[in-house]
Amino acid sequence: MNEPSLSELKALACIATHRSFRKAADELELAPSTLSHMMRGLEDRMGTRLLNRTTRSVSPTQAGERLVAKIRPILQDLERVLAEVDASRDRPSGLLRLTASETVSMLLIQEVIPTFLTQYPEMEVDLVAEPALVDIVAEGYDAGFRLGENVARDMVAVRFGGTSRMIPVASPSYLKGRIAPTTPDDLAGHICIRSRTPNGRPYKWEFSRNGESMALEVPGHIMLNRTELMLEAALQGLGIAFVPERIARAHLDTGVLLPLLRDWCPSYPGLFLYYPGHRQVPAGLRAFIEVLKSLDSTR
Repeated sequence: MNEPSLSELKALACIATHRSFRKAADELELAPSTLSHMMRGLEDRMGTRLLNRTTRSVSPTQAGERLVAKIRPILQDLERVLAEVDASRDRPSGLLRLTASETVSMLLIQEVIPTFLTQYPEMEVDLVAEPALVDIVAEGYDAGFRLGENVARDMVAVRFGGTSRMIPVASPSYLKGRIAPTTPDDLAGHICIRSRTPNGRPYKWEFSRNGESMALEVPGHIMLNRTELMLEAALQGLGIAFVPERIARAHLDTGVLLPLLRDWCPSYPGLFLYYPGHRQVPAGLRAFIEVLKSLDSTR
């Protein structure tokens, strides 16, 4: 015997409720003749009559009554589950797992995540800050944040935060009595706050102007592994730090840090949220992306 379809069972239950092909057909948005043909096909495959038909009425047979009594609670449970899923699309809930660098994580904590959780209080965010690129699919993340050049081509990328750039900064106390650098080569005569790449090598400071590009290993007595620490070291007058301009913006605006070599620091495309393009986007991630876009549009 061929198994009855879900649509056939729903139709049978609807007919049993209304005792009318016409009323059931109206509710199911089917033609009465189509509904009648569907029921005859169901009866033929099950090998028993399920409905008693007259010119004026229709009613379940004993076999039909028994079947409807069994399937009606199942259909009601299914409708409730589907309604909950449908409602979750409007009110996202659950866990959103994200990965980003320490610097980007700080940016997210400052505005994006508070705004997201205010708008969607039933959501939870698990943000893992790590310097190295990770396989977000293998590690079970919903999405990650990286520079556009580091996003794989099979990922869907959403721009976040506009353009950015790296820039040397120093405090007035450090520059007091020193000649500020006017070219990248001048950094050789300064104390720089250095850092390492995730593979352990010293990070080279990259500059470009009028088609001329260079990557320098700068001198210095301090090696740090977090942007926030490099920024703090610069604030303390320990040397020149090379940091994302957006991270230092508040300090630059107040003058407690001064920008250096601005003409040698070109902008780059900036950050992207990225996620796998081959699977369905969770409701929570869709909502998070909308928050990102709305905040970007107000800047």
